[in-house]
Amino acid sequence: MAGYFETAPDGGAAIALDEVEISILRSLAVQFLELVGPGPAGPEPGDDPLAELFAEGPTERPADPALARLFPDAYVDPEGKADDEALAASSEFRRYTENDLRARKRDDALAVVRSLDALDPARDRAAVLTLSDQESRRWLGTLNDLRLTIGTRLDVDEDPDGDLYRLPDEDPRKPLMMAYMWLGGLQETLIETLTP
Repeated sequence: MAGYFETAPDGGAAIALDEVEISILRSLAVQFLELVGPGPAGPEPGDDPLAELFAEGPTERPADPALARLFPDAYVDPEGKADDEALAASSEFRRYTENDLRARKRDDALAVVRSLDALDPARDRAAVLTLSDQESRRWLGTLNDLRLTIGTRLDVDEDPDGDLYRLPDEDPRKPLMMAYMWLGGLQETLIETLTP
């Protein structure tokens, strides 16, 4: 295992991570949890549990570009062109779906943090993380969310010859770009373990 996911002998996926890699992944996942937010407060004693099922979420697109990328408008084309009807439909869709989507993203990122916390890399050695198929899917979702967030922050485009892919070492964006590319490799190899 060379720092990328491989198919585990009993199914699922496995990866060897050293202390630095664990720290970076954990830090990114925790920052992502902070970005997505803690979620709604739990029910108060005496609250109707059925009311929580029908709680309405936000209707406005998030102002933060990274959150807007994670929670896009449902009926607006990628260039952001939309008529009033599409914007109204997107607002209504967001009202009933965003809270659940945020909760799923939080749960997945929290599962990543917990699996990393369970590792104990010995000095000068890596710890092996083994994931079931279900855990792999949670990791895959979080890796994708992390890449979308970082890519939005860096304004990454699809041009592999773009300037961001050739940043000089002194550029303050270089570490984030390196993390973006590393996460892409992790994501790609994890997908390969899930593909029959």
